Order: sequence, then structure tokens, then C-alpha cells
Amino acid sequence: MPQGALESLFADFDEKPFHARQLMRWVYQRGITDFDDMTDLSKSLRQKLRESTCIQLPEVLSRQNSKDGTVKWLFESGFGQAVEAVFIPEPDRGTLCISSQVGCALDCAFCATGAQGFNRNLSAAEIVGQVWHANQALPRRSNDAADFAVTNVVFMGMGEPLANYRNVVPAIELLISDLAYGISHRRVTVSTSGLVPNIDRLGDECNVSLAVSLHAPNNALRNELVPINKLHPIETLLDACWRYAGKRANRFITFEYVMLRDINDSLEHADQLNRLLTGKPAKVNLIPFNPFEGNDFARPEADTIARFQNRLRENGLVATTRRTRGDDIDAACGQLAGKVSDRVRVRLGAKKLGERKLGVATL
Repeated sequence: MPQGALESLFADFDEKPFHARQLMRWVYQRGITDFDDMTDLSKSLRQKLRESTCIQLPEVLSRQNSKDGTVKWLFESGFGQAVEAVFIPEPDRGTLCISSQVGCALDCAFCATGAQGFNRNLSAAEIVGQVWHANQALPRRSNDAADFAVTNVVFMGMGEPLANYRNVVPAIELLISDLAYGISHRRVTVSTSGLVPNIDRLGDECNVSLAVSLHAPNNALRNELVPINKLHPIETLLDACWRYAGKRANRFITFEYVMLRDINDSLEHADQLNRLLTGKPAKVNLIPFNPFEGNDFARPEADTIARFQNRLRENGLVATTRRTRGDDIDAACGQLAGKVSDRVRVRLGAKKLGERKLGVATL
């Protein structure tokens, strides 16, 4: 519960609202989940909390450690379902990639999560629980007890965050709260495939970094790769991005672009991308495709990716290539699958280009 909701809870208990601040520090900063150990709360208040509330942490089904230091957890999410989170260590930061849904309904052609369909949204508690566990399971970055391993959080795991807006935003409030993890707004990134109305809402309500899964420089190709484009085409999506950037000083939008061999990796595609983004508050992050079972796409050769990147840079765009991490444990970008018992599959087409059919839904 965010601070305001906790204060209301304590008011219902006829207790002072400052107890919300005490409780948050115990849970998030000290990692304490047993009310009896929260010694600056009165015994009577601890009893009320035990009787009326619970602190429930996600059950860890497995942990995998990559040879490059990446860590992947599989969290139980009920009824045989599970979601994944990935920690990526760097010398100057520790990034946790978290999930917001059990599966995903958007059916992007190159993503293992979408291939499994969609089951449900995660609650704010289930979202923050991934961060809580990572910070307790991983060593601190220094001897300072508050110097958590997780310095950056990216909503780039399983699911479309903006399709779970009502739970993602309260989770963000906790991540950035000084009473919880105190992560800088700029170190929290929400990645979206392009839900335009909620991009606008996020810009009004929440000052965080925005990443957009673009993956194609024209509507015909993006319709195939990212079917939500049929509802919110590139022109509409980019207009929303520029509105978002305009609401914050010095704000850039990161455009993610998965490189697919012979699909979107030509210099003509780079030129089209330049025409869309040059002169705008945009950065491009090129992501070499990470294979997964049942998918026929392939990663371009390294020199093809380098030529594409250089073409973008020649026109003044900031363009980087993401280094693949954790692929030996299926923890790389696009590989997170978890366990999804598919209740609703928004099937906007088959996985192979040229065989996609619009409008078929399996319930």
C-alpha cells in the first residue's frame, strides 16, 4: 500500500498517520515482515496489524545464475502460474527487470511472453514483491545497509505495464518513495508497446522514464511485428511520445528496436527510422534478437547491426546496442516466459510473417 493508503488504514485503527512511515521503513528498508519485530510500534498496534493485515511475499520457485552474473527468479503467482524477474549487475548500477502481468495479450511476434498468451494482471504487491525479494537476496553494494543491490528498475519483464496501469502506478510510488526504496524517477523505466491513452496518463501522473517498443520504422511492418500498431499506428504513438517528453525538462524517449535478420535490419529501415526520430527527443536502443523455442526469427550478424547503428548515428541520433545478458539461462530480452495457463489469448495472427490473421480470439 502506498503511504497515503497506509495512513488511511491507521486512521481506521484510530492511530496516528505517522505510523505509516514507521511501517514502511521496517518493511522496505529493513526487510522486516514480522510485526512482532517492529519494536517502535506499540504492542496493541502490532496486534491490530496482525489481526487485520498481512505482509505476503512472493514464493520463489527457482533461482538461476548466469555465468555473466545475471540472476533470474521464477515467482509463484497462483494456480500453477509463475512470472520471472531478472537482475543485471553492472559496476555502477544494478538493474532489476520486473514483470507486471502473468503472460501478455499483445502477441508481439518475437517475444516468448506473448507466445504463451495472457492470464491476469499482477497486483501492486506482487510487483513490488519482486523488488523486495531481490534486495533481500542480493548483497548490498556497500556496507551501508540502505545501499541496496537494485538501483534501477525497468518494467520490461513479462506483460505490458500500461495495460495494468492501476497496479503499476502504485508500485512505482513505492519504488520512488524515500520511505521505501528511494529510487530516482529517472532510474525507473516503464516500457510499453504503445498504449497511447495510458502514455498520456503516465505523463500527467508519474514522472518516470519511458521506453517504447518500436521495432519497425513503418506501419506495414510494425503491424506484423507489434499488432497493437493496428490500433495505435506509429504517427499516433510518436505524437504521444513527444507529448510525454514535453511534460518533463530534458526528457528523452528510448525507442527499443529488436534486430531481426532480413526483417527490419536493412539500411533502408535505418533511413526510415532516421526520418521518424531525427531532431526529436529520442534515443534508440538496438536489441539483437534472442532466440526462444518455437520461433523462426534469427539474429543479424554483428556487422549488420553495426552498420545499422552507424547509419543512425550519421544522422545525429543517439543509438546504442544492448549487450546480451543472461541468454544462457533464458533471461535475455524477449526470452522471459514463466509459466502461463492461457485463459485469454488475443491472437492477432500466426507467428510467421505473411501468415498472420486479424481478429481471431480464443477464450
